[in-house]
Amino acid sequence: MTYEERMKQRLQELKQKEIINVMGIESSCDETSISIVQNGQKVLSNVISSQIPIHAEYGGVVPEIASRNHIINIDYVYNQALKEAKLTSLDIDAVAVTYGPGLVGALLVGLNFAKGLAYGLDVPLIPVNHIAGHICANFIDFVDLKPPFVCLIVSGGHTAIVLQKSYTEHKVYGSTLDDAVGESFDKVARVMGLKYPGGPQVDKLAKLGQNNIVFCKTHNFENPYDVSYSGLKTAVINYVHNCEQKGLKYNINDVCASFESQAFDDLINKTIQVSKITEVNKIALAGGVAANSYLRQKMTERAKKEGIEVYYPNMSLCGDNGAMIASAGFYKLKYSQLQPDLQINAQPTLALDFTKSFLA
Repeated sequence: MTYEERMKQRLQELKQKEIINVMGIESSCDETSISIVQNGQKVLSNVISSQIPIHAEYGGVVPEIASRNHIINIDYVYNQALKEAKLTSLDIDAVAVTYGPGLVGALLVGLNFAKGLAYGLDVPLIPVNHIAGHICANFIDFVDLKPPFVCLIVSGGHTAIVLQKSYTEHKVYGSTLDDAVGESFDKVARVMGLKYPGGPQVDKLAKLGQNNIVFCKTHNFENPYDVSYSGLKTAVINYVHNCEQKGLKYNINDVCASFESQAFDDLINKTIQVSKITEVNKIALAGGVAANSYLRQKMTERAKKEGIEVYYPNMSLCGDNGAMIASAGFYKLKYSQLQPDLQINAQPTLALDFTKSFLA
């Protein structure tokens, strides 16, 4: 009997099992993380090895350096995850791993490690879309949260407003037409000389500034729930460059506050609108940018006026981590028809699928 044949039988057995331990492996960018999560919500361990100090010297992530450090770190992180969970490898029921989107070299390190582990332990391998993981981080922190809910996905590579109809179905209402909001934050931070990662630096300085600079007007798109960031990003960069060329001193705190407000206010309004037209009074935030304090505060304030509940993961679960991948793997195992396949390859440009679930 082949591995694939054995796993088809194993998956059916797992669907009936009362307690399922899923190991989640995340290596899409510059964090090497492995976690063990029970039944999609109870985190037994979540070990993260961050490369931020390494890449800070270069002002951003260097793909080749990231890949090499994943290779160096992954075995240690794996052993630590088992140690902290107080389990052995034989207690693992399935291995979930990010297969995209992300840096191809980085993805391959985690994916190949997961393939070898799943085959060696004779357990199912569950390929997970990285964005699915970010959404599922909310299930870890909020055990009573269940679909349907509106989810605002904000990260370095993605910006989208979706209706999560069930654990395995969604509908996309709007997305960015160009740059992601997180990417814009990093580039704006860089032009002002702020250290990597730029998003937290902008958020910190914005608290000290005033929203008193209008960089560009809000555009109306064919889809009223779409957004764009290339114009705003360029307008801020041009503002800074013009001041520097003319020998004028600009207030960096005001620039940060004004940019942050214009980056989020329209996005918040459109997310609220989607919640109202779908009559779903729950909004969840997902992705690394969900850690932004302005976004959390303003979304909560706006939603409260409309009688809408807002959920956002703990700061430790906003960034890339293995726990969110393990959680997504559990729900994929329970609620979708998995086809066991050790030939799955990394998909660095894996995009939001407008017709299928993120978990598919």
